[in-house]
Amino acid sequence: MTNNAACLSILQLSDLHILAAPEDKMLGINTEHYFHACLEQAVRLRSRQADTEKPHFDLILLTGDLAQDPCLASYSRILTAIEAYQTSCICLPGNHDDYDLMQQVFNADSINCRKQLLLDNWQLISLNSQIPGEPGGRLSDEELDFLQNCLSGNPDRHALIAVHHHCLETKSSWMDTMIIENSQELLAIVDKYPQVKVITTGHIHQVMDVTTASLRVLGAPSTCFQFVPGSTEFDVNDTAPGYRLIDLYADGRVESEVVRLPEPLIELQSDAHGY
Repeated sequence: MTNNAACLSILQLSDLHILAAPEDKMLGINTEHYFHACLEQAVRLRSRQADTEKPHFDLILLTGDLAQDPCLASYSRILTAIEAYQTSCICLPGNHDDYDLMQQVFNADSINCRKQLLLDNWQLISLNSQIPGEPGGRLSDEELDFLQNCLSGNPDRHALIAVHHHCLETKSSWMDTMIIENSQELLAIVDKYPQVKVITTGHIHQVMDVTTASLRVLGAPSTCFQFVPGSTEFDVNDTAPGYRLIDLYADGRVESEVVRLPEPLIELQSDAHGY
């Protein structure tokens, strides 16, 4: 990716699955350890490679499933970790999250659950695809109306849409039972507004990068365990945790890549039957 002070740089971290206590493990791994490792590596590499006038990210984007069993302690530790980097951060909910509690904890000017952010030539729109108590996703009429209002109200700004659940099939049949139920409604709105350049999601714990006729659809890896692509049922592998980097340019160009930690998950319990 190009290092350019004229672009907006975003660090997307997704599916942290932070547990109640820092030492707790899930599928045999310490999810909190790997969240910190991804965050620290991303910031370190950015500081080393970036233009000296802009050594940090413009925004950190947390695209859902911040907590596995949401509680005040888990969200508070995420808040503390992000605050240390003095970078603006937007948090959106996944199916495992308690959105009300998230909004209580992430309520500072720089770290919050804001749904619309205007930055230079761009607007970032965060959508809530959570169906409380269910693993799959859906966008309510209110969310779709909000999206359309954001787009119609800012015709001269390029747009990035962030949402937890995926809107295109992954070809993993078990995962695609959890796709946004009304994703065609989302895509129909997007088709009406050519300023939408990219949709980025979490949830799938694997990489997606699809270019359609009108936009780019991205999916991020998890900062902890990864799902096996193309699988018919729940399956994980030892692929290293990772994160997505997104650069947004004034002319509407989008550059993005996935970066992973250098080592696989040697302690992962890959014979587990669910999460």
